[in-house]
Amino acid sequence: MLVIDGSFGEGGGQILRTAVALAAITGEEVKIVNIRAKRPDPGLKRQHLTGILAAAKMCDAVVEGASVGSTEVVFKPGTIRGGRYTFDVGTAGSVTLVLQTLLPIMAFADSPVSVEVRGGTDVPWSPPVDYLRFVIRPHLERVGYSFSVEVFRRGHYPRGGGVVRVAVERPPRSFRSVELVRAGNLLSINGLSHCVKLPKHVAERQARAAYEEIRKHFPNVRVDIGLEWYEPEKDPHLGPGSGIVLWATTERSVVGGDGLGEKGKPAEVVGREAATKLLEDLSTGMAYDRHMADIIIPYLALANGLSTIGISRLTLHAYTNIWLVKNVLKADISYEGDIDSPAIVRIKPRTSKEF
Repeated sequence: MLVIDGSFGEGGGQILRTAVALAAITGEEVKIVNIRAKRPDPGLKRQHLTGILAAAKMCDAVVEGASVGSTEVVFKPGTIRGGRYTFDVGTAGSVTLVLQTLLPIMAFADSPVSVEVRGGTDVPWSPPVDYLRFVIRPHLERVGYSFSVEVFRRGHYPRGGGVVRVAVERPPRSFRSVELVRAGNLLSINGLSHCVKLPKHVAERQARAAYEEIRKHFPNVRVDIGLEWYEPEKDPHLGPGSGIVLWATTERSVVGGDGLGEKGKPAEVVGREAATKLLEDLSTGMAYDRHMADIIIPYLALANGLSTIGISRLTLHAYTNIWLVKNVLKADISYEGDIDSPAIVRIKPRTSKEF
């Protein structure tokens, strides 16, 4: 049994999510200790517990220590099964972080698979669901992994209530390697600004602030930011809440940035926050933004050959995932660059025969 120290690197839920996903895929039993040891409130939260139990259901795993607050979990996987699944975080815990655990597993299912997850779609410290739709999905399609994402209802902190369904018609059961270091010339910038249980002007102000910030740097690039808003009598959300996701299409890549509304935070600040993150990552010229950096690494460590990628920032999350996939998958990973700086990462997986 492989033992993983959950206090390494960023010391949060990232290690748990990736370790469980890779264990399900490889069939190797894993024990994660010191779970979220570097957080003020260590141990499993509802969203982490949902991810573990959902993964276990999909691969007939035996799990020990799966309870809120637990700092140690044993995961003994079986065979990954297709089918239709529904999971409910029960709070505003992040839907997209649960899907970070499940999406790699779904790619190795023995038949078509769909997963509906209920919880928070746009909440702090996690990728917004629109980032999943418009940034993560195109990057995973590049490695040969196609799936659909349907958002039936958004969920914000503290009430949650979001509903998202992800479906994979043809699980690829392998991934393509990529050579993608530089993003290339900027072609266009798109975005989606939303608000629920709030006046329409909130979404409009977020979009306008983002647009104006982008125009300062790229006066001649096409910028199109859509709005999502609901008439009060037709708004199905538990809300209130708001946010904006931007994505830049370049010659060879897609780069994202986001901002999240909260009580007392002006809509203009939310919009500028998203634009600033996007512009910072674009300025490095690298193909992957700071958040895609850690997300893509496990997929490339399971790919069919050497991958070389450029990331706008080697975050502690990315550094932690590099360490983890080296330990779990025995992949050969090296990088040029420093923490919190642009970097070039090379990932050479084991051969498929070793899984």
